[in-house]
Amino acid sequence: MRSGWSPSVVPAGVHDTVYLVVDCHGPGGCVWREADINGTDLETVITDLMRGEYSDPLCVVAFNTTENWSRDVTADVAREIQERCDLAYEDVPAWLEDFVHQHVAPERQLPLGLKR
Repeated sequence: MRSGWSPSVVPAGVHDTVYLVVDCHGPGGCVWREADINGTDLETVITDLMRGEYSDPLCVVAFNTTENWSRDVTADVAREIQERCDLAYEDVPAWLEDFVHQHVAPERQLPLGLKR
């Protein structure tokens, strides 16, 4: 047996980037939400977040085992949710307000020079 080798836990045929959400349940703690293998793409995760499918999302992590990388994409997802709401002239859903505001830096306002 090769040293440092371990069997793959990724199902055969899964080569796309997978997105998983850490969801918190109050005193019960936080968990990686179980997801159907076909429901771990970015669009499905964003749609599910916007529909209120998560109790209290903490972060979103993306990984691609074929390309051998992983990263925290929480801020990217929060910005996308904010942008979609802005384009639809809607407020961020109440259940996502904390998530979005925590990860999207508010637009920096430049002070106006007032003439005296």
